[in-house]
Amino acid sequence: MFGMRRWLKDRLVDFLNHPVSNYERRGENDVEALTRHVAKGDVLLVEGEQRISHVIKLLTHSTWSHSAVYIGDELLQRGGELRDRALEAWGDGAEHIIVEALMDGVVAQPLTKYAHLNVRICRPHKLRPEHLKTIIEDTVAAIGWRYDLRNVVDLAKYFVSVSVFPSRLRRERERMGSEVQTEVICSSLIGQIYQRVGFPVAPTVTFPATSGGVEPAHAGLMRRFFVRRGFEPQGIFHRRHPTLLTPRDFDLSPYFEAVKFNAVADGAFDYEQIHWAHEESAAAYRIAEIAIGGESDDSESH
Repeated sequence: MFGMRRWLKDRLVDFLNHPVSNYERRGENDVEALTRHVAKGDVLLVEGEQRISHVIKLLTHSTWSHSAVYIGDELLQRGGELRDRALEAWGDGAEHIIVEALMDGVVAQPLTKYAHLNVRICRPHKLRPEHLKTIIEDTVAAIGWRYDLRNVVDLAKYFVSVSVFPSRLRRERERMGSEVQTEVICSSLIGQIYQRVGFPVAPTVTFPATSGGVEPAHAGLMRRFFVRRGFEPQGIFHRRHPTLLTPRDFDLSPYFEAVKFNAVADGAFDYEQIHWAHEESAAAYRIAEIAIGGESDDSESH
């Protein structure tokens, strides 16, 4: 019986990991610029090209289907067997490594693995050096952990219920998955590591209400801050369990910054220097002229 379940699971994984043919690239990634601007501790968001990626995007209503942590040359810095294995596997690519949770478990991979896909860098705002060190240590230590497929199934059930049932009929959950700390998905791995140092991803925040009660708000959507001397968050922050997080939470979080590394990173972008295809430009101008002309005619008739 166990062998049959294992066989079915392997077949399901193979099916979900199969790439789709209609993936849409938003632009070419400048790999040199990516490696120059990414920093240790950054979260890399990926719009995947596999079937499972499309399922995740559909369920979460988000572009991003996967997330990973950038650790740079940390494996080389540690020396010994880790350094030897990294150099043997990736050569020069071992200087730019990400750690991610895949269906095969938590693994280290070269950053260039996703250079052909749509990606985004999310950087924790003003992360303290000592906390960055802890995050990197915990990320490296997590290599070899198992994938929590049950967490994915639970999240899928939750997002389906959100789409179908009103909030009063939904059963809110405090956590999802297998309840084993060393079994994770991509986003729960990162959430667990960041929460250990007290850095918020998408916490729930309560604010004092004028009536004397409390007014709940989601931190990913609410930015209720008062400027006193610097930037000081108000309210009581409540951690969300890492198993409730998805890749989109790092993009929507007000505590992570989006780092542009392609066209605008070095300040050289000038849209007036773009060479538009003649046919497309001409068609666009004709549409604009018709629209403007129509508006003028309407205004004159009045």
